[in-house]
Amino acid sequence: MLPLCLPFEAALRPILLKGHERALTFLKYNRDGDLIFSAAKDPTPCVWFSDTGERLGTYKGHTGDSKLLLTASADTTAKLWNVETGEELFSWSHRAPVRCVAFAKGDRKFLAVTDPFTKLASSIYIYKLDPERPAKQNPLPMREIVAPTPSAKITQALWGPLNKYIIYSSEDCSVYIHDPESGELLHTITDHQAQVNSIAFSWDETYFITSSDDRTARLYDSKTFKLLKTFESAKPVNSAAISPILDHVLLGGGQKAHGVTTSAVESGGFEARIYDMIFEEELGSIKGHFGPINTISYAPDGKSYTSGSEDGYMRIYHLDKFYFTLGRDSVGNFQDQLDLDDF
Repeated sequence: MLPLCLPFEAALRPILLKGHERALTFLKYNRDGDLIFSAAKDPTPCVWFSDTGERLGTYKGHTGDSKLLLTASADTTAKLWNVETGEELFSWSHRAPVRCVAFAKGDRKFLAVTDPFTKLASSIYIYKLDPERPAKQNPLPMREIVAPTPSAKITQALWGPLNKYIIYSSEDCSVYIHDPESGELLHTITDHQAQVNSIAFSWDETYFITSSDDRTARLYDSKTFKLLKTFESAKPVNSAAISPILDHVLLGGGQKAHGVTTSAVESGGFEARIYDMIFEEELGSIKGHFGPINTISYAPDGKSYTSGSEDGYMRIYHLDKFYFTLGRDSVGNFQDQLDLDDF
């Protein structure tokens, strides 16, 4: 079948952002969707305008309403920042590198995840947060949740709907759900056959999607934790996102960075891949990165997405109207229509 991608390809050009010295590890839109926050393996988080890609500033200090920002660092600290000024407001110290942080709904609590270190297991620390007095915080955690597998890293942790649970993914191939008040283990998901790299909720938090080195992403009901759909890829999946307006999911990943060579770009699987959420079919792929995609996210309005890669670049894609006019009858031809290359 001949490609029919010309109308879409002509308009779908990324905004290419280079603000980090090393590989991207995480990016996040604010609730309004006008800002993107990015983190990398370098010590400087950045903030960008999502419509133009202009960098507003950086947050230097590491060796909901977008007023406060939390960051995690391998220097064993979690830091609180003023988004507008870039001022460091408070720092929490730990005994091991901090992998990720997440605000609870209402911004009155947050969690910080630490890596295994010497004889310490990977753990989740839950802290109280006073947004009215951001520079005066309690440095001690309310609770510690220790990972069931001591040597396995927790790869990501999030608060569930209404803060009723904490969900986290692990190197031990599992996803765990804990009660944040008691620390009790409520449920364990063991569907994946390899390391689980990330978790992302749908915009209304009725579903969540997991990404794994077993070359799948899996969609779950966020109330019952029932497996609903499985999306298969040819390469490891590092990150996935659920469209807030269409029945689409977006997958990013590729061949692991240590196995990438300059001649392996075409076969590395570094494309962002779009799947039909109902039929589990791959609809198309969007090329551009020269290394595995480590993080990917739809904008809150669903009209654009951003990806961050091991190649050190972020790419913002404002999706063309052709993308939104594709109906269910187009599924069979969509693979040919949406096999795009930016170069």
